[in-house]
Amino acid sequence: MRLTRRTTLAAGAAALALPRPALAQADQRPTLTVAVQKISNSNTFETPREQSNVGFRLFYSYAETLIDSDWLGALTPSPGLATAWRRIDDRVVEFDLREGVRFHDGRVMDAEDVVFSFTRRLYGSGAVPPGTNTSVTAGADSKEPPREVVATGRLTFPGFERIEVVRPGVVRFVNRVPDATLEGRIQQNVGVVLSAAAYDAAPNWLAWARAPVGTGPYRIASFRPDVELVLEAHDDYWGGRPPARRLRFIEVPEVSARIAALLSGEADFACDIPPDQIVTVERNQRFEVLGSPINNIRILAFDKTHPVLADARIRRALTHAIDRDAIVAALWSGRTRVPKGLQLESYGEMFLADWANPRFDPGEARRLLREAGYRGEPIPYRLLNNYYTNQVANAQIMVEMWKAVGLNVEILMRENWTQIQDRSSPRGIRDWSNTSLFNDPVSGLVRGMGPRGELQRQGEWTNDAFNALVPVLEASTDRGERRRAFRRMLEIIEREDPGYMVLHQAATFTAKRRDIRWRASNGWAMDFRARNLAFPA
Repeated sequence: MRLTRRTTLAAGAAALALPRPALAQADQRPTLTVAVQKISNSNTFETPREQSNVGFRLFYSYAETLIDSDWLGALTPSPGLATAWRRIDDRVVEFDLREGVRFHDGRVMDAEDVVFSFTRRLYGSGAVPPGTNTSVTAGADSKEPPREVVATGRLTFPGFERIEVVRPGVVRFVNRVPDATLEGRIQQNVGVVLSAAAYDAAPNWLAWARAPVGTGPYRIASFRPDVELVLEAHDDYWGGRPPARRLRFIEVPEVSARIAALLSGEADFACDIPPDQIVTVERNQRFEVLGSPINNIRILAFDKTHPVLADARIRRALTHAIDRDAIVAALWSGRTRVPKGLQLESYGEMFLADWANPRFDPGEARRLLREAGYRGEPIPYRLLNNYYTNQVANAQIMVEMWKAVGLNVEILMRENWTQIQDRSSPRGIRDWSNTSLFNDPVSGLVRGMGPRGELQRQGEWTNDAFNALVPVLEASTDRGERRRAFRRMLEIIEREDPGYMVLHQAATFTAKRRDIRWRASNGWAMDFRARNLAFPA
């Protein structure tokens, strides 16, 4: 089977073929090679710029947050670069910083690095709160973060007022308004702590963003866009010496090529394996496939500015025509599930157990189309070639289901996200996913669909009643009030004026050498720290 990135893979095979002592006389730890579908959508590794499944997979190796996530468990918060934190009041959280943490440049992390990471790094030289319109466009020589970084900072920390040093080793995050989710917001990877000195020493923002200097177990050593990313062990890592000398992420877009790279020994891990290929991999006793549903939900986004989709009845018909359970059975072999709307059970007391997706009801879909006077006008469906697992097959099944009720949906294949979001021609439907980065509906629904979220930033959908409830969900400290607001927001965006349609909970499966001890996380992040990675003796 033909491999893509042939030169890269051949080089990797040659390296793996060397006797271990030849790799380095003083360091005999192995190099780990991971075949991925995509390394970076933006060709950068600054977390606000790379808010995607591929970005979430990588960041955990080179950068860390004050509050860590239990990726191997229920994504609950745990000590990270902060050993402890406490609520001062509804607007303020105080953090005790971990002592002796070293950046990849050798400097010891201090409170000023934390302040930099939440101010100048996200908002530029003005370091102003998110409510002020001071975003800039970064030029070739600019040190200012680009507009999308500023926008992501504002989306992540919409009530940010300031972060201040209380005393050495203690910082205080101050919000303008009460926020029940402050700890969760700070847990998100937008809030990684990076080296202020390294940022100042970088020639421009792009150079910085391609090799940000963090505190993680591995440092970014080299990057060839669309080909290879190399991370090297950070032996001064506070969490213990990394077990691998080097991590190599090689970009291999085709599933068959990733599997071939694994089976031939050119890669140790192969990511994003479809369920129907698990048996193929595990026929060989040397390999296994690990994975499960994760903290991500696959959805379709609707652009209601499209002339046909401007009528909510047609969008509602689109949702009633799809049999989600049949898709899960056909494409996922029952290895994932259909969630109850855009929410996860990990939300705990905020989870609405009695909520349901629009039912599969072809008769209701046809009734809505007749009522709307739909006459078969084409609806464009922009699609990438399996950026998401089973993406094309999923789309083909849905097009047939829509056809069965009289909807004329046309697949338009595109090469990248820029083409997917291009506004020069009418947009209709697009594939998307929504990740809950902490256990609250703010992390999913508001982050993706709120006034600062991508759906509205892209000009695809907006609703005044929905937007009016966002401050309640974000700022109220009354759990009952928050639950009522969340329910009403789901009623609006999933039933009355659909902005998206839930498909299924995403699941990710990783094939690997069986002799390497490693556990898959319950999110996109891959953990290659000593606690989760060991090689055979």
